[in-house]
Amino acid sequence: MSRYDADTERTFAPLPPAHGRAFALTWWGRAWLKALEDAALDSAQLKAGRRLARAGAVGAVSVRPGRITAVVRDRDRSACRADVLLSELDGEQWNRLLDLTVERAGHVAALLDRDMPPHLVEDAAAAGVELLPGMGDLEAQCDCGAWDHCGHTAALCYQVARLLDQDPLVLLLMRGRGERALMADLQARSASPAAGASADAGMDTAEASVDAGVDAAEAYAVGGILPSLPALPDLPAEPGTPPALDTDTPPAAGVDPDALRYLAARTAAEAHRLLAEALHAGADQVGFDEELTIAEDAVRLALGGPPEAVAERLAEGSGRDREGLALATRAWELGGAAALAVLEEEWTVSGETLTRARAALEGAWEDEERPRLRSVGNRWTVVGAPVQLRLGRDGRWWPYREERGCWVPAGGASRDPATALASLEAAAGDGDG
Repeated sequence: MSRYDADTERTFAPLPPAHGRAFALTWWGRAWLKALEDAALDSAQLKAGRRLARAGAVGAVSVRPGRITAVVRDRDRSACRADVLLSELDGEQWNRLLDLTVERAGHVAALLDRDMPPHLVEDAAAAGVELLPGMGDLEAQCDCGAWDHCGHTAALCYQVARLLDQDPLVLLLMRGRGERALMADLQARSASPAAGASADAGMDTAEASVDAGVDAAEAYAVGGILPSLPALPDLPAEPGTPPALDTDTPPAAGVDPDALRYLAARTAAEAHRLLAEALHAGADQVGFDEELTIAEDAVRLALGGPPEAVAERLAEGSGRDREGLALATRAWELGGAAALAVLEEEWTVSGETLTRARAALEGAWEDEERPRLRSVGNRWTVVGAPVQLRLGRDGRWWPYREERGCWVPAGGASRDPATALASLEAAAGDGDG
């Protein structure tokens, strides 16, 4: 009988090719890649593995304590089984890791929410527990007969970065602890201080009444043992219909019934959108947008296709003509106020922001795939093509396309410039079809 069960063995379906995008998008995926590349002995094998992984040559990946396995296909379609072994943490190391985790309520809360805080790596290393692989930690075994890492095992290691993007707890499974066992240990350790907190030698009744209770963060961390909240309500299929304004009573002076009717409909639509976002994200993840300016709010209100007279008033209120308002609403549909700012604001990228932008552009493509870009301010235009990337002040990249001599927003934002540019190509392909 296998010693593995559903908690200690997970299989991930093959991932699609990763052409035109950064290989890892999250902190954990990038940290795995950095550890892998820093510890590599043969850069040529790493490059070969990266190409295979990008091409979608890695099959389903099995993750077990101490081992990851997959079938990797070469360009000639021949297949090799690749295994990469990573040493498991021993009992003492797991105890140290769990002890330091429960000392920080934020770590416990994140893990119970199936997330891994990045600072856990530093805290664990300070306690003598290395979570990410170091030099010589990844042992390779492959059917191709290579005595050390080959392109197949390197491709498997690169694929793990994408798995960590999906679920960083995969790293703890490789180190020897399944999710159910981990959660049980965390809940047990988190609950135990609360159980013994009521008895403290030498504390009299008055002192106990003053010191009773726990820190709010600790209380949140042990929330996994409390009853679940009731289910969220269902989202209505569509926004509500505002009441009719058709009456025999003439409107008061200064009241435009068409504008009022349109404003009520837009308010219902916005309320429906906000409810959809809240239900999708969960009440604890809902943020609050900054208050809009009058000009921004006029653009937002223009999304619903207002009557002619109302559209004229909104264009005037936004400080634009009708053509400018149409372009602004196109941007707003793709990303709200942030997208509108990228449309209308050209700014100088400098200092650390410029360094990060150049690093993103440099790492987004292989050398032979990288397009030629000409930069002006926060705008990078592809030489010889009517496409452009714009960098927002939040570090996201926005795709633009030239239409009739004017640059227009052509897609949503991405943290990766290659992904933003690829969305333009995908949209062009859909249009051709």
